[in-house]
Amino acid sequence: MPVASSRLLAAAAIAASLAVTGCTVTRPTGAASDIPASSASAIDAQVEASLARLYDTVAGSRALVAGSQGVLVFPSVVGGSLGVGAEYGRGALRTGGRTQAYYSTTAGSVGFQAGAQSKAVFYVFTSREALDKFRQSRGWTVGADATVALARYGANGVVDTATFRQPVVAFVMTNVGLEAGASLQGAKVTEIRP
Repeated sequence: MPVASSRLLAAAAIAASLAVTGCTVTRPTGAASDIPASSASAIDAQVEASLARLYDTVAGSRALVAGSQGVLVFPSVVGGSLGVGAEYGRGALRTGGRTQAYYSTTAGSVGFQAGAQSKAVFYVFTSREALDKFRQSRGWTVGADATVALARYGANGVVDTATFRQPVVAFVMTNVGLEAGASLQGAKVTEIRP
């Protein structure tokens, strides 16, 4: 199969799978989810709702975020795939409880997979150095520009204190709760102006 045909086929498969995501998207409930996601105020409202859900779901997450230098929240990272997958989402970086900038995230994957899903992704910057490096980058990629540790939990269901010592800690939530064993490797984050 010629290269152009295989690329066209892959693009069509991704577009078709993304078209079915409407029934599986993780969105906060309430008026904020009715605002177009392209506006800054809509992103801020969705970030706030996603943080509230994280705090209600994961014991110890509020203390981790409160003690951090900043948190980057993507309320709805939508992915679709049919052999080749793609993900996209918009979010905001917050420091001191206030939005500092807006970002998009993209990722791709190859392998046997089918369907569509949505998840909320939280990157918690526990060190000033990690946050400064992120803010100074022109495009930040998980695994290449920074090592991101998925939050670990103790037997009591609370965030493990060893997690607090990692420079960047991530939480991934789906409709059913926290996703264990999620991989964010290769996710690219870029600043945007909504």
